[in-house]
Amino acid sequence: MVDRAFQDLMKGHHCFGCGTLNQKGLRIKSYWSGDESICTWLAARHHMAGPKQVLNGGIIATIIDCHCACTAIAAAYQAEGREIGSEPRVLYVTGSLNVKYLRPTPINEEVFLRARVQEAEEKRTTLACSLFSNKKERVQAEVVAVRVPATWSAQIEF
Repeated sequence: MVDRAFQDLMKGHHCFGCGTLNQKGLRIKSYWSGDESICTWLAARHHMAGPKQVLNGGIIATIIDCHCACTAIAAAYQAEGREIGSEPRVLYVTGSLNVKYLRPTPINEEVFLRARVQEAEEKRTTLACSLFSNKKERVQAEVVAVRVPATWSAQIEF
C-alpha cells in the first residue's frame, strides 16, 4: 500500500482538480485501500450550487474525474510493477464521464470517494466510482480513462 497520495508522486501536475502545483485547484488526494482507491475532500463555501448548503455538481464531477484518472494512472504503474511517477511517465485523460446524481451533497460535510477498476485494457481503463457524504451514497459514476503518450501534455498548442 502506498502511504503517499498518488498525486504527490506525479511530476509536473498542474490539473485544477488534482494537481499539486495548482495553488487555486481542488488538490484532491487519492490512496489505495485494498483493491480500490479512496479520497476524502472537504469543499469550501465558494463550491456551492444554487442552494448555498449544496455542493456544486460540476465540482462533484471534477473530483470524480480526477480521482478516477489518477486511479487509472496508479493502476497502470502497479500493473507494470513500477513506482508512480517513474519514467517513462504514465498519463491518462478522460475519455468519458457518466455521472448519476442520486441526492444532494451537503457542502459542509466531508465527501468520501471510492473507485474501482472495472476493466483494464492496453489503452483504456474503465472505473466505477461512488461519492458518499454523511454515510450516504450521493453520486455514482463511470469513467473511461484513455492512456496517452507521456509527452502528450507538452504537445498541445494553445
